[in-house]
Order: sequence, then structure tokens, then C-alpha cells
Amino acid sequence: MRDPITEFDIAGAERLLGIGYTSWERSQMVGNLDGQRDLAVARRALVLDNGTPTATRFDPRLPGFAMPYGADALHPSAVMAQIPAAAEDIAFAPLTYLSHWVRSGQITSRALTDLYLDRIAALNPKLECYAIVAANLARAEADAMDSLLGVGVWLGPLHGIPYGLKDLFDTKDITTGWGAEPFQDRVPDTDAAVTTKLRAAGAVLLGKTTLGALAYNDLWYGGWTRNPWNLNEGSSGSSAGSASATAAGLCGFSIGTETLGSITSPSQRCGTTGLRPTFGRVSRTGGMSLCWSLDKVGPICRSVEDTALVLAAINGGDARDRGSIAAPFHFDAGANIEGMVLGYLPEAFEEGATDGDRAALAAARDLGITVKEVSLEDLPYASLMTILYAEAAAAFEGLTLTDADDTLRWQDEGAWPNTMRKARFLSAVDHVQTDRLRYRVMQALGDMMAQVDVLIGPFQTGPMLVASNFTGHPCLHLRAGFSDVSTRSPASLGSGRLTTGDAVGDATFTVPQGISLWGQLFDEGPLLNLGMALEAKLDVAGRRPTFPE
Repeated sequence: MRDPITEFDIAGAERLLGIGYTSWERSQMVGNLDGQRDLAVARRALVLDNGTPTATRFDPRLPGFAMPYGADALHPSAVMAQIPAAAEDIAFAPLTYLSHWVRSGQITSRALTDLYLDRIAALNPKLECYAIVAANLARAEADAMDSLLGVGVWLGPLHGIPYGLKDLFDTKDITTGWGAEPFQDRVPDTDAAVTTKLRAAGAVLLGKTTLGALAYNDLWYGGWTRNPWNLNEGSSGSSAGSASATAAGLCGFSIGTETLGSITSPSQRCGTTGLRPTFGRVSRTGGMSLCWSLDKVGPICRSVEDTALVLAAINGGDARDRGSIAAPFHFDAGANIEGMVLGYLPEAFEEGATDGDRAALAAARDLGITVKEVSLEDLPYASLMTILYAEAAAAFEGLTLTDADDTLRWQDEGAWPNTMRKARFLSAVDHVQTDRLRYRVMQALGDMMAQVDVLIGPFQTGPMLVASNFTGHPCLHLRAGFSDVSTRSPASLGSGRLTTGDAVGDATFTVPQGISLWGQLFDEGPLLNLGMALEAKLDVAGRRPTFPE
């Protein structure tokens, strides 16, 4: 039997919620608040597993939206290059080259797989970017791909290409631990949708790449994933292992997810090219749910065009995912960017911007396209974050209510355990109102994006990291340059503590930095075409990290 709620209790709760009632108002409600509380407690007795979705679903499309294409179309660049002799040159080659070499018989999938497995054996102890290395499975899958090629069967651009899969996607009979201590022995008996799609496309699974526990940060139950360019700092999160492994040449490509920065932030830190597709484009079935209205699945690669090849393979509607939206993916590597309009928020390139950010904007101007200033309506964008807190706390309510959250390694004020506990005090009324704010934000970004084809800006462009994740707009983050630093702080990637990686010592490191491009809903093709042109203009994508002996 719980103690009855008193007027004193109500007064204390008012302070938590930022509201104020009179003594008479408190006396009127005190008699039935016990029943309201009991309804919530009764619901908690029903344990909802992570795979149970919400009844409501988010749709990024405003009234009047029309899909830009009627059917899928993929037209990659023609590559005729000869394979280099050095294993490292092969390991760091773009996916377009790897695909050509495998298809033309210049290297077998088995040899390419063994090459990456050797690199993983040598460097994973330093980077801690793979939670599970499935060497035997990888070799078996590679042999199967070679056998298919031997009888003239080619499954597409990913045929025989080894990749790393973020360890929140189910892989049958292979541990999928979500980076978190309570789940580190979890072994699913089915594959996630993305796992199945990549197998059907001929990709070879090397293993499961690390993620910060429950898709936040770069600390996981087995260690701390490092940035290949500076082993003293984390690779950022939560797709920590995917970005680290790709940047270090430990796979042909990798798969990441983003709720709020988890593809773009590690790509910023590790110098990879990350594509966060439009919300709903890629199925999340069989993946850990953090926020049902925000989670997105996308590729992390070493070049812009490579992200298109991977997205083409994993794209597609899925009735099992309530957030899924069937949408054609159209990409032509030879499409002309002439006539495109590139927008930018001028304040994003003022205080806080780096020389590299401004150089990327200058390079974009040199592409011969129209570059124009735009503005975004002044709204309380940061308030949207309470939606993320509420959904995440609901997804892992069991950890909070059973105190299993105490077993998580990261216990700072900004870590999940504390954030999810605090979320229990969010107001349901405020939550509905914030959802209405989200619609206003959709309208505001819709108005701004209607003026341009693509928007450019630093990773932390005003409210764009938050706003575009909540509206579902796609974002491409690519390498733009390098800087020499003696220390790196998590604050450089935002206040959300996407990494714990404060630099150690006073050594100087040359580290990458990137630039973000935002595109139109369900129209990633032009975004990628402009990204390819900017990538060629900047000419910094080929530089590799080096590792001390």
C-alpha cells in the first residue's frame, strides 16, 4: 500500500515541472491523484520488450509532398582501375574500386576478406572498434560469393565486399550486445532486416562494430573505441566502431545508425563519409530501438559515391517497421550539378566556425553553382530534446525500474542512467505540446529547404543537428580538411557528450574535420551529386591515418 499523495507532495512536484497551483487547487486534486498514479503503476506491471513499437508513428512528409521518383535507379561511375600491389592500398580503396576488382577477378572476395581480417587482428586491440569478429562466417560467405562469380552470378556492387555491422542489429547466433553490460550476452535467433538485405546484395559480414552503450557515446562494455587519427581520444558515438573501422581500413564499408548525431558525429571525428538517409527510408526491424520517431539507418564509407551504393542495397519499405516508408532511391553518378542552388545560414560561418568550415564554403562557391544566404525561423529547437529523452527512457524503462542501469559503465550526469531517471519527471502534457512544436519545425525547415536544393554548414550549424533529425531530412557528412591540435575536447562535437575522449598528454595530432550537407526529403541523389563534386574539389579524401608501432 502506497502512502497517499499530499498537498505537500503536489507543491514539490510543481517545482519539478515549472508550474504553480494555489492551495485550493491542490486540495481539489489531492483526492484523485492516487488513482492517476495507480493507473501508471499498473501499466508498468506489463513488461514491454524493446521490439514493441509505439502505436503512433512519425511521418516526415508535410501535406502536398510527392515522391520525387517513381522507381529505383542506380547508375554508379564506371571504374577501370587496375588493382594495386600493396595490401594497404587495397584496404583503403573506395568501394567502387573494390567492387570492380572483385567482379573483374583481380582479387577474390576470400582474399579481400582475409586482408581485412589480418588488419583487424593487428589494429583492433588498439582501436577496440569490433565487439565481435566473425572470421569463420566471413570466410564462408566470401567463398560463397566467389563460387557465384565463378558461375557468372553477380549480385550487384556489394558482391563479395566485406563490411562491419553496428552491434545493435540482430545477427542470428552471433552476440548482439547493444554495447551495454545488461545485454552483452544477448544472442538473437533471427537476422535484422538490414543484415538480410546486405547478405542478399552479396556483402560479407566481418563482424559487429562497437557502439556506445545503448547508442550513446563511445564507451561500451568491452572498452573505449578510439579515433584512428589520435588514439588518445574516443571516436565519438554512437556509431563509434563503424566510423573507426572504416577510417582505419578495417572493412570496405560499415553500417551506422543515427538518432541525434550518431552517424555524422563519428564521421566528423574520424574523417569518414556518413550518410544519414531520410527518416523511414531504411528498415529498422531487428535493430535495437532507442527512439521510435527518430532512429535512422545509414552507411559509413570512405567516399561519397560509396554511400549511394550501400544505400541502394538497404533501401526499401518494411511493414514490420511502423516508421518505414516505401520510397524509391534514385542515384546517377554522372548527373550534372549545374543549376543547383546551395544555401547556407550566415551565422553558422561566423563565431565558432573554423577556417576549414569557411574553406569548404569557398570551395562550394567555386563549383559554379548558385550559393545563397537563407534563414531559419526562430523557434525553441532545443526543446525538442525532451522527446528524445522520453522515448529513450521508455525504450529502456526496465533498466531504470529494476536498477539494472547501475551496471552500465558510464554513470556521469549526462549518461543514460541519469537521463532516463530524470525523464520520469517529464510532463505528458508538455510532451504533446512539444510534438506540436515538432510540426512547426517541420514547416520551418520545409520553408527554408524550398528555397534551395542543398544546405551546407558545419556539423554544429545552429539548430540544424537537432532540427533536421526531428524533421527527418537527410544529411551527408564528408571530410573537408585537417587541423593540427594538441588537445581535443568533447565540447568540439557539441555539449551532448558524444564522446568521453578528452585528449591525453601534449602531443600534436593531425586530425580530420568535415562539413555537412542537408538535402530534400527522399531525394538523396542531388545531395550526393553535390557531395561528390565538393569531395573532388577539396581533394582530401585519400589521406590515411598512421599507427605507431
